[in-house]
Amino acid sequence: MSTIVDAETQPSLKGGLGQVILATLASTVGFWAWMAISPLQGVYADEMSLDQGQISVMLAMPVLVGALGRVPVGAFTDRFGGRRVFTLVLLAGVPAVLLVALAGSIASFPLLLFAGFLLGIPGTIFAAGIPFSSAWYAPARRGFATGVFGMGMIGTAVSAFFTPRLALSIGYLPTHFLIAGIMVAMAALVWFVMRDSPAWTASRQPLIPKVVGALKLPITWEMSFLYAIVFGGFVAFSTFLPKYLTTIYPDDVDAVGAGTRTAMFAAAAVIARPIGGVLADKFGPKVISLISLAGIVAAAYVVGQQPPEGVLTGTVFLLMAAAMGLGMGAVFAWVGPSTPPDKAGAVTGVVAAAGGLGGYFPPLVMGATYNAETNSYALGLWLLILVAAGALVVAGMLRDARPVKA
Repeated sequence: MSTIVDAETQPSLKGGLGQVILATLASTVGFWAWMAISPLQGVYADEMSLDQGQISVMLAMPVLVGALGRVPVGAFTDRFGGRRVFTLVLLAGVPAVLLVALAGSIASFPLLLFAGFLLGIPGTIFAAGIPFSSAWYAPARRGFATGVFGMGMIGTAVSAFFTPRLALSIGYLPTHFLIAGIMVAMAALVWFVMRDSPAWTASRQPLIPKVVGALKLPITWEMSFLYAIVFGGFVAFSTFLPKYLTTIYPDDVDAVGAGTRTAMFAAAAVIARPIGGVLADKFGPKVISLISLAGIVAAAYVVGQQPPEGVLTGTVFLLMAAAMGLGMGAVFAWVGPSTPPDKAGAVTGVVAAAGGLGGYFPPLVMGATYNAETNSYALGLWLLILVAAGALVVAGMLRDARPVKA
C-alpha cells in the first residue's frame, strides 16, 4: 500500500525542493503543449471559416481530455511513481502536438479536433505532480510544496506569449516542431534526473477500486467542487481570453496583444498559487478559499459590465487571476492533510479532473450565450458569478483541514 512517511523523520528527504522544481519545469512544458491551440485560435478561425460554436468546441477539446485523464494518471502515480508517469505523459503528448501542426497546415477542422482531443494528454501532468511533490514534504509544509509545483501552470502563459510570436517569426510548422522537441528533451531530463521520494512506496491496489475508494471520501467531493471553480475558471479564461478580448475590444486588442494579456493573466495566477498554499499552511485553507471565491465573484461582476479597454479592464483580470491562484493553492493545502496517504494520488486525480472539467464547460457556455447584437458575453459571466457565489457558501459550511491517518 502506498504510504507517505512523515518527512520530518526522514533526513534522506534532503533535496526535495530541487525535485519539486524539476517537476514544476516538466509541468510547465506539459501545460505549454496542452494550450498550444488557444493562442492561434484566430488563425484557425480565419483559415477554416469557423463560427462561434466551432471555435468554442475547438478550444474546449484539449481541456476535456486533460481533465478526465487526470483520474487514471493520479492513480498510476500512486503505483508507478512520478518519474515514470511524468516521462510517459510528456512523450505521449508529442504526437498530439505534431498532429496539431499537420491539421493547421492542411486546414482540416476534423483533424484539428482529433489532435486537440489527444492534446489533452500533456494536460494530465498536473495529477502526477501533486502526490509526487507532497511526498517530499511533511504534512505541515505540503501547501508550500504543492503551491510551488502548481507554478508549472505558467506553461499557459508561456504558450500564450511565445506561441503566436514564434509562429510569426519562425513559422507555424517550426513552432510546433520546437514544442515537440522541448517535450522530448524534458522527458529525457525527467527520466535521468528525477527521483521519487524515499517516503513513497508503490501502491498495488487496482485502479478502479482505488478510484472508487477516493470517491467514497467526502473530502474528494468537497474539494472537487471548489477546485472546479478556482482552477476551472483559470483554465477557461486562459483558453478563452484571447477570443474574448479580440471579440469585445476588436479595435484595441489584436492577436499578439491578446496573447500578452493572457500571459499576464496566467502569470498572476501562478504567482498567487504558492502564496495561497503558504497562507493556507499558516491560517488554514478555509479562510484563504473564502477570500479567493469572494475575489472571483467581485472581479467577474466588474468584467461583466464590459468597461472600456484600458487600465481598469487589465487590472480586474489580473485581480481575478490572483484570486483564482490563491484558491488553487488553498484547495490542495486542504486536500493534503485531509486525505489518507494511500489514496493521495487517486484523490488528487479526481480533484484535478474536476478542476479541468470546470474549465471545459465555460468556453462552450460563453460561445452559446454570446449576444452578437450587443457584442456581449454578459450572460456567461453572470453564470460564473452565480456558481462562484454558490461555492463561497459551500466553503463557508465546511470544516477546515483535518489530518487523517493512513
